[in-house]
Amino acid sequence: MSLGFLDLIKKQFLKGLPFVAYRKPNELEVKVIFQNDQELHYVSDYTESGFVFAPFDGVMPAVLIKKDEAFDEALELGSKDTENPIFPALDEDSDKDFYLEIIERAIKNIDSGNLKKVVLSRNIEVETSKTPFIMFRDLLYQYPKAFCYIWFHPKIGMWLGATPEIFLETENNKFKTMSLAGTQLHKVGEAPIWKEKELEEQEMVTQFIHNSLEDKVSSLEVSEAMSFKAGNLWHIKSSVSGNMNNSRLIDIIDVLHPTPAVCGLPKNAAKAFILKNENYERQFYTGFLGELNFKEDIRRHSKRRNQENMAYRTIKNKTSLFVNLRCMQILENRVKVYVGGGITSRSVPEKEWQETLDKSKTMLNIILK
Repeated sequence: MSLGFLDLIKKQFLKGLPFVAYRKPNELEVKVIFQNDQELHYVSDYTESGFVFAPFDGVMPAVLIKKDEAFDEALELGSKDTENPIFPALDEDSDKDFYLEIIERAIKNIDSGNLKKVVLSRNIEVETSKTPFIMFRDLLYQYPKAFCYIWFHPKIGMWLGATPEIFLETENNKFKTMSLAGTQLHKVGEAPIWKEKELEEQEMVTQFIHNSLEDKVSSLEVSEAMSFKAGNLWHIKSSVSGNMNNSRLIDIIDVLHPTPAVCGLPKNAAKAFILKNENYERQFYTGFLGELNFKEDIRRHSKRRNQENMAYRTIKNKTSLFVNLRCMQILENRVKVYVGGGITSRSVPEKEWQETLDKSKTMLNIILK
C-alpha cells in the first residue's frame, strides 16, 4: 500500500502549516488539503469553500482550512480482521463516580419534565508512543466504513477520528442527513436486538430532524430504521433526504446542529445542562467537519447524432459534513479520547457507563495497540 501522503503531511506539520487528510466511508482514496499560511480562517455564513471544522457549542466559530493545494492518493487497504480486537488493560474508572452522578442528575431532570433526553460525555487521557501519522494510517486500516481524518492547525492543534455519522450532505439543491442513535457492542455471528430505550432514543432523533426541516425543505423523506454497524459497534440508523428549495446551507445547519444524537431534547435546555454539568469543554468533539462548497466539474458528451463531439458541462456544488464522533485530540505525548451516550428516562447509569467504555475502544484500539 502506497502511503506517500503520510510523508507529505508530516512535512507540512513540521513547517507548522495547516492541513487535513481524510477518507470518506467505503472509499479507497485519501484526500489531502494544504493551506499555505498559518492564518486562522473562520466561517461566517457557510457560503465559503474549504474544509470546515466546527465546535459543539457554537460559541467558538467554525474554522476553515483553505484549499490552497489539494491532491489525493488511492489506497488498497486489503483485509484485516477487526472482529475481535484485543485491547490492552487500562484504568478507565478514575471519573466513573462523577459520570454516574451526572447521569443520575440528568435522569432527575428528565423525570421532572425539564428534559426528554441529554447526551453526556467524558474524556480519557492516555499516554502513547505512536505518532499521530501512524495512528491515522491505522485508522484507515481498521475502519474502512468510517469517515477517517487527521486535522491540524498550528493555532488550534491536532485532531484525529473515525466517525460513522453523516451530519449533512448536499448536492446543488438536494440534501441528505441521518438519524443515528442506540449502541450495542458487536458480537460475531449475532444480530443486535434493540430494546425500548434504544428504539425510543433513535425515534427522538428522527422526529427532531423531521420537525426541524419540514418547513424549510420539500420532498422530505425518512427511511425505515435499520441496524448499522460501525467498527465494533451497532447503531440504529434512519436516512433523511429532500430538496433545500430556497433555504440556505446555514439555515439547515443552524436548525440541525447540535442534533439530539450529540446534545439532547429540547435542544437549548439539553445544551445548557451539558455546559453546566459535564465539567470540561468538548471543543470540537460532537461538532462537525468536512468539505464545504466543493465544486465538481462534470463533462459529458451529447448522444444526439449530429452533436456527437459536443460536450455538455455541469458544475455541481457539493458539501459533505460528518459529526465529529469517535475522535481524539493530540496533546504532545498524550492523547485525549472523547466518548458519550444518550440519557433518557429509561437509562440505567451502570449500563450508560459501560456504553462509554465500549465506544472508547474505537480510539483506544488505535492508540495503544
